[in-house]
Amino acid sequence: MFKEFKEFVVRGNMIDLAVAFIIGLAFAAVVNSLVKDVIMPPIGLLLGNVDFNNLYVVLKEGATAAPYASLDAAQKAGAVTINYGLFVSTIITFIIVAFVLFLIVRVVNRLRRQKVVDPDTKDCEYCFSAIPVKATRCPACTSEVATQ
Repeated sequence: MFKEFKEFVVRGNMIDLAVAFIIGLAFAAVVNSLVKDVIMPPIGLLLGNVDFNNLYVVLKEGATAAPYASLDAAQKAGAVTINYGLFVSTIITFIIVAFVLFLIVRVVNRLRRQKVVDPDTKDCEYCFSAIPVKATRCPACTSEVATQ
């Protein structure tokens, strides 16, 4: 049983999947930091010194009564909150990741289309010159060539 598991894990697809997963996690960490540390502070500054991490609505007060100084203080008090500021940050993160994936898919599709295009020329089997696909005789060596 262990031998079969080892064969499964060592296959190329499984290793590729593991590498892709690790790179994906690293990319997600970079995008999260980009949104949290680079994008959201200027947006918050433009909106009047708003800290998106502390935008929330208290649904039910906790052990101590509201108002709470921060989301962390509300959660420590046991308050039930809707954290719409964190949700906005997550939406921005999603949009960035989706845009990057869109760009990757677009490049892959473009590369696939380039490979599928039928060639306009073929090589002469005698002198290896490039000749039109429909040619029956090579203009360079005048040999008869098979049509495709």
